[in-house]
Amino acid sequence: MAKKPIIPDVAAPYLRWPLGLTRAGMAAERLVRSFWPLVSIVLIVLAALMFGLQDVLTLEIGWAASVLSILAALVALVMGIRRFRWPSQVEALDRLDRTLPGRPISAILDHQAIGADDADSRAVWTAHVTRMAKRAASARAVEPDLRIARRDPYALRYVAVLAFVMALVFGSVWRVASVADLVPGASDPYAGGPAWEGWVEPPTYTGKPSLYLADITQDDLAVPAGSRITLRLYGEVGTLTVAETISGRTGEVTSAADPSQDFTVTQSGSLSIDGPGGRTWQVELIPDAAPTITPEGEAERGVNGEMRLPFSAQDDYGVMAGNAVIELDLAAVDRRYGLTVDPEPQEPIALDLPMPISGDRAEFTETLIEDLAQHPWATLPVKVRLTAEDASGQQGSAAPLPTILPGRRFFDPLANALIEQRRDLLWSRTNAPRVAQVLRAVSYRPDDIFDSSTAYLMLRVAIRRLEMGVKYEQLSTDRRDEIAQALWDIATLIEDGSLSDALEQLRRAQDRLSEAMEQGATDEEIAQLMQELRDAMQKYMQQLAEQAQQDGDQQAQNQDMQEITGDQLQEMLNRLQELMEQGRTAEAQQLLDQLRQMMENMQVTQGQQGQGQQSPGQQAMEGLADTLRQQQGLNDDTFSDLQEQFGDQGQQGQQGQGQQGQEGQGGQEGQNGQQGQQGQGQQPGQGQQPGQGQGQGQGDQPGQGLANRQQMLRDQLNQQAQNLPGLGTPGGDAARDALDRAGRAMDGAEESLRDEDFAGALDNQAEAMEALREGMRELGRELAQQQQQQSGQQGQALGQNDRQGQRDPLGRDSGTNGRVGTDDQLLQGDDVYRRAREILDEIRRRSSDQSRPDVELDYLKRLLDRF
Repeated sequence: MAKKPIIPDVAAPYLRWPLGLTRAGMAAERLVRSFWPLVSIVLIVLAALMFGLQDVLTLEIGWAASVLSILAALVALVMGIRRFRWPSQVEALDRLDRTLPGRPISAILDHQAIGADDADSRAVWTAHVTRMAKRAASARAVEPDLRIARRDPYALRYVAVLAFVMALVFGSVWRVASVADLVPGASDPYAGGPAWEGWVEPPTYTGKPSLYLADITQDDLAVPAGSRITLRLYGEVGTLTVAETISGRTGEVTSAADPSQDFTVTQSGSLSIDGPGGRTWQVELIPDAAPTITPEGEAERGVNGEMRLPFSAQDDYGVMAGNAVIELDLAAVDRRYGLTVDPEPQEPIALDLPMPISGDRAEFTETLIEDLAQHPWATLPVKVRLTAEDASGQQGSAAPLPTILPGRRFFDPLANALIEQRRDLLWSRTNAPRVAQVLRAVSYRPDDIFDSSTAYLMLRVAIRRLEMGVKYEQLSTDRRDEIAQALWDIATLIEDGSLSDALEQLRRAQDRLSEAMEQGATDEEIAQLMQELRDAMQKYMQQLAEQAQQDGDQQAQNQDMQEITGDQLQEMLNRLQELMEQGRTAEAQQLLDQLRQMMENMQVTQGQQGQGQQSPGQQAMEGLADTLRQQQGLNDDTFSDLQEQFGDQGQQGQQGQGQQGQEGQGGQEGQNGQQGQQGQGQQPGQGQQPGQGQGQGQGDQPGQGLANRQQMLRDQLNQQAQNLPGLGTPGGDAARDALDRAGRAMDGAEESLRDEDFAGALDNQAEAMEALREGMRELGRELAQQQQQQSGQQGQALGQNDRQGQRDPLGRDSGTNGRVGTDDQLLQGDDVYRRAREILDEIRRRSSDQSRPDVELDYLKRLLDRF
């Protein structure tokens, strides 16, 4: 054994703690390297016991595993003891000294070999030791190297640690004690406790509580179907056994003596636990009936066309979900017109039934509300099958209900015709040529049919897309659906309307009400239409009152006419609704005609006053409207050339491009339903587009004539933009920007026409027309704002001149007895308010002239909507 070194006193205080910690680290290293197999074996065994492996192994396998574990632990312990050596102080000093530069600790432990008797030599040696001691004072404990990867290349130690951690999280420390059961003669851990336990757990959807079998003393036991029975048998295996006839289990069945048994009740029978403390029950199964669902009448149509189907459902424990499947009843369809061909396959309509949000679902009544007005089967015979499902997955279905799939009712004949053609198109794409032909026939004379030029233009675009889809694409599904949606939007626009004039609204409401009486509308629809009539009549009466206040001459003309009060009008409307609800349509129609005649007679005659000289803003608006009209005509001619380019000669008919002999025949149309370039009653050449009626010159390439016309329109637009009022104002600048975009689009269209790219020209022309419309809208807003500012300045001037405060905000003298207005002159100078009234009357007069171009009519109606 090496002699314990003596550390000099000068270095002992510095080395005591580093030396002790380094020695302890060396001991830890040797312990880990010697005993890591033993620790791994212990952790693996503890993890297995905490997971309860000893409870599932047979007695023989359990004993064998125990013996092997003990032997492995003993071998690992013996090998660890043989490998382990406690580190000495010399080894610790050597490890610590190797970490210091110059190995000062070795120098301190050395002894002076020569010159010990020489004082100078001893002084030098002492100084050397002192210097080394100071260097050794910087010594720090050496960290132990606990890595044993070279001794455990398969990382078995990590497997053991992971198994132990999982056992701590998911296992139980108390299960380790059950290993004592492997020892013969060990005491029964359940001595003095129950020999068995059992529970009956009904399905959660039944809402019934769980039952503890040991507390049930009756011999009869009623449980819901699907209940789960759990049994636990304690004591020696085989002492207690289970016999049952309620699960209906076949095939591989667990042993009757199995300590843990679970099964589901599927039938009535007996359940017995045989052995000490056993019991027997006669189990009666409470069956789970399938849900039932019944429609409460036929499907009804709501006010807005939505389907309303009331139904009732019931189940012993509650209905969880339901659905309705709607299929076409092809045998009941009236196969006429567009329905004669076989329909294209359509997936059945599947809808989820509404369920009560709160309350009991064992028995309830609900209403299925779904908007299927746009479905291809709307207004056709269908079969509705209702199905309900309970929590156990059982389903109950009602008998198919034959009914008419409700859809929105269109009282306007034109809108109804469009919806019918939309239905035929969705029925089968083979109807597409017939639908296009019918739509062209319907829109042959748009002035007599369409109240909205927007609807007519939208229909014309839809017809074009339909015909091009039939010829060049064989009408794909996406294009068909797009056209069907467009037809629906057009029909809705025609039905609902966008009229702003009160008299037109009133006439429209009366027409819709009359059509509803002929078609046998429901009470809800009658109530809705009557409300529309009341609103329109109220608006019309308000407009008459405003006219009477603003026009004294007209007021004088109507002084001798018969008066009628608001109460009398309301009484007539109530009587009209009462007759309609009672089904007395003849009397109701007679009363409606009387009301219509009376309202027509109440119209105040509008004075035909001179228009006077137009302002620059009005001239600019009319010029832009004329340019837009000419651009629309050029767009029609471009589309015609596109059709001719693909060899479509004569299918679309004459476009009415206006040969020189047709200039005076305004309003005539070809088979394509496009409106002629001249309105009825115009003089020859009036409204004629540049180059129109001349066609292509001899020797010109196709499209050159259209390009020349496009160039002339571009030059015309440039002149209008230069003379556009409102320079420097936000509205005027926005209008100029829009016209600039329109000019660029016209340049693109001209270039495309010269290259005979008619499709690209159509896109550019459409962009130009949209930019023109936007410019007209911006200019109209700017003119209206200027007019309001001028009116405000006039009113302010009047207020300053009215020193005595005897005038109202409109400059009128206050009358006596609450009367407003006198026979005196209202304003000094030009009457801006009367001028505004004249302009409004002129706009209304022009908007009622159906011979004017569609673009102009659309613009005038937008002005009426705004003002």
